[in-house]
Amino acid sequence: MARESRNDKRLVRHARIRKNLSGTPEMPRLCVFRSNKNISAQIIDDVNGVTLASASSTEKELKADIKYGGNKEAAKAVGEAIAKRALEKGIETVCFDRGGFLYHGRVKELADGARSAGLKF
Repeated sequence: MARESRNDKRLVRHARIRKNLSGTPEMPRLCVFRSNKNISAQIIDDVNGVTLASASSTEKELKADIKYGGNKEAAKAVGEAIAKRALEKGIETVCFDRGGFLYHGRVKELADGARSAGLKF
């Protein structure tokens, strides 16, 4: 019998979180995805099924500032970028969806970067 992988466990945690968390037009969802080499964030309106803003450590303008996309500095830069793009579109408050990842390390740095740039959650 095959063992459950780390990602399978994360997906179970993510489903448990998403059961009670949904983005609305008034308060969209800030969703985080973290891989070994990069991190990305999206602001999603689940009612209409649209992504309102996104930022990733793989983008050209962010890649120029950061050397490596899989560390805390990159996560903070992505958090600041997503907050700036959200505020430009008039989004001030979001609900934070950590995507089944622990609120620690890079996920926490992304959240802190978004908060410091003016996003409320």
